[in-house]
Amino acid sequence: MPVVVVESPAKAKTINKYLGSDYTVLASYGHVRDLPPKDGSVDTDDDFAMTWEVGNDSRKHVKAIADALKDDNELILATDPDREGEAISWHLEEALRKRRAVKKDTPVSRVVFNAITKSAVTEAMQNPRQVDTDLVEAYLARRALDYLVGFKLSPVLWRKLPGARSAGRVQSVCLRLIVEREMEIEAFNPQEYWSVKAMLATPRGQEYEARLTVLGGDKLDKFSITNETQAELAVQAINSRDLTITSVEAKPGSRNPSAPFMTSTLQQEASRKFGMGARQCMNAAQRLYEAGYITYMRTDGIDMAPEAITAAREEIATRYGAEYVPDSPRIYKNKAKNAQEAHECIRPTDMSVDAGQLAKLEADQRKLYDLIWKRTLACQMAGARLERTTVDIGSDDQQVGLRATGQVVMFDGFMRVYEEGRDDVASGDEDDKRLPQVMQGEKADKRSVSPEQHFTQPPPRYTEATLVKKMEELGIGRPSTYASVLGTIQEREYVRKDKNRLFPEDKGRIVTIFLLNFFRKYVGYDFTAQLEEQLDDVSAGERDYKSVLERFWRDFGAAIAETTELRITEVLDVLDDALAPQLYPPREDGTDPRVCPKCGNGQLHLKTSRTGGFVGCGNYPECTYTRPIAGEGAEGEEKLLGTDGEDEIWLKDGRYGPYVQRGEATPENKKPKRSSLPQTRHGGWPKAETTLEQALKLLSLPRNVGDHPEGGRISANLGRFGPYIMHKLPEAEKPTYVNMKTWEEMFEIGMNHAVEMLAEKRANPGRRGAAAAKALRELGDHPDGGKMSVMEGRYGPYIKWEKVNATLPKDVEPKDITVEQAVELVNEKAAKKPGRKKAAAKTTAKKPAAKKTTAKKATAKATTKKAPAKKAAPKKTAAKDADA
Repeated sequence: MPVVVVESPAKAKTINKYLGSDYTVLASYGHVRDLPPKDGSVDTDDDFAMTWEVGNDSRKHVKAIADALKDDNELILATDPDREGEAISWHLEEALRKRRAVKKDTPVSRVVFNAITKSAVTEAMQNPRQVDTDLVEAYLARRALDYLVGFKLSPVLWRKLPGARSAGRVQSVCLRLIVEREMEIEAFNPQEYWSVKAMLATPRGQEYEARLTVLGGDKLDKFSITNETQAELAVQAINSRDLTITSVEAKPGSRNPSAPFMTSTLQQEASRKFGMGARQCMNAAQRLYEAGYITYMRTDGIDMAPEAITAAREEIATRYGAEYVPDSPRIYKNKAKNAQEAHECIRPTDMSVDAGQLAKLEADQRKLYDLIWKRTLACQMAGARLERTTVDIGSDDQQVGLRATGQVVMFDGFMRVYEEGRDDVASGDEDDKRLPQVMQGEKADKRSVSPEQHFTQPPPRYTEATLVKKMEELGIGRPSTYASVLGTIQEREYVRKDKNRLFPEDKGRIVTIFLLNFFRKYVGYDFTAQLEEQLDDVSAGERDYKSVLERFWRDFGAAIAETTELRITEVLDVLDDALAPQLYPPREDGTDPRVCPKCGNGQLHLKTSRTGGFVGCGNYPECTYTRPIAGEGAEGEEKLLGTDGEDEIWLKDGRYGPYVQRGEATPENKKPKRSSLPQTRHGGWPKAETTLEQALKLLSLPRNVGDHPEGGRISANLGRFGPYIMHKLPEAEKPTYVNMKTWEEMFEIGMNHAVEMLAEKRANPGRRGAAAAKALRELGDHPDGGKMSVMEGRYGPYIKWEKVNATLPKDVEPKDITVEQAVELVNEKAAKKPGRKKAAAKTTAKKPAAKKTTAKKATAKATTKKAPAKKAAPKKTAAKDADA
């Protein structure tokens, strides 16, 4: 009975269902070997020899496969159909041969399938092959490069830039894009311009809008009207003249559907339509693939199998009618740059199954499946037919001209099912407006004429969607790397995501400027893209992978050695000069922007810390002025609130947010009194609204509430998680803490109330005491059983169902939540709890019959056991910081 190995237990479960009891299906749980995170794992002096080790978590999985092979002497490697999948198969075979579980006479074959369906799996089993050496070598080249960049460059960052955590071959180039976009935005000077629009009417009273295009007989461009005076003159010119329709032109137009999804376009569209991050999108797609609902989700290909095209056309005809099916199938050209990525597009495995028929799917999976299903059907539907109309209106003396545009959808075609989202859509798009019937030569009555002021806008910050699109355009990275790269730069705190936009943090700026000054070649867009092309050549068998490594290391190793010799002060001087335009912009009063605004004579310099870069006074410690590198007046600059008669009271920004401080640090008083501002959920206020009175109140904490009747003092204070009271009984090992809802309570609570709250907490020592057990509202039963309740929590109301707690959205009141909304919220939350999915698997998985005891146990284990949660990467492991 052959042993079939796949990556995940979910995939094993699905495949086992198709293959039946004649096969033992086991899971490797991803990669089983990796380069150990230590120097020498890639030996640059020994022809780039690579040392591999089986991970601690992988040993038991390799052992399970080895045990199964003792009785079943045939191995079938059925990992994913891409470079990573080929590498996992190679690693498995190598690891098993090292254990002597695979002997010389053990048949070993490789099978690949683009979809986990019975027909695809059965066909793959009938067409086995050997592990593809070219794809493995392409993997080896990438892994070695990522190790060399991550493990050799990251320590340089640690030593020269305290707080910097890692660099990566693709990661650092991606970060550069975000940082340079932010610098473009900061350097942008808006330009004023005006437009003039008129609301006109036909003789029949139907209104439409037109914009001014000709003034004084000259055609206007975007910046022709530069100020309000010119705009008012243009309004007068229109109002003083009669207007007539000079031409009406209607042109037929058409729109064709977008190509079916490949990995990058799926990530972009999921971000646009659902706000999904790249990693969230790929996790949902992975689960859909493993369940057999969609084809493989890591692909550069946009071609579709002939049988899938036929099925899509049949489904379109059934659902929408024959007029929505074009005369001939639509064929999309494959944009894949190499053979290994040239898989089919991402599509449903069964065109007749829509998202409504998959109600049991988790919310993310259902939304993503709906997107894929609609896009796939739309790509084979007839184009939309439109009529675009342009109406020109002018005065008799030809001094004034206006234009109105619009369109009518004559046949919706693919638009009935799906339209692709757009990034950073400009407002005022007039092409979609529908115009009333107008005729050449008829009068245009003026209802109103209005000028409108505009300013040019800086380039928008990247979203994950637009960043993936840009990386794809530049040829940086590959579909399988985008999600991990975007996740890494956020986990390293180089970038933060706010309202779906990517903002560089100060440490991200510093790292980028450092790399641009000392390793410019290796964060170059062209260099990175050319390296990707060389790696693609390796996968196609057209280039030797060791020659790629040799050429890269020759120059990169020299750059590492040269930079290692630099002192930190030398590095900071270079970065200070490079960042000077952003760090020290001209001041309005014309004074030297390098002079410290606090002491008046010190020079400002770039400095680094564990949390990133900042600007500080050169007269430290006599002067303690600091501000963020975003510039003077930026959020985070310190501010003197006043004095209390003895000390200055300062408002500052720290690692954990804004705080107030009494006096400055001195050699005698290295840690002056300070207190964080209360958060808004505890009645706090914006940093800019902080007053001296509030600051003094905060700096008076902790407050002595009084002596407890049983001994010990009760005190009130503001902690990292909000306001609280604290008391320790004389015989107790630890004090008791009780949280309060607002910061004012710290100063208002009296002894009686404090004693009652402490007694209640001690009687109910759970996280929130008795209050946590009180429901605001009972909602009823969940469809899977168990009551749902709305509870009051520390961070706001939430829905409780069994062991699942789902926070209510901010715009939903507890009294307004419906049962249906509650079910959806708890289901989404439950999907993220591995324990619940594990329980579900036990009730549905069928243990396949097996002839031999060892294989039977291993098979059952693979088909029922949930994959363990991934462990967090070590903080200072350069090899783990490298790009996939």
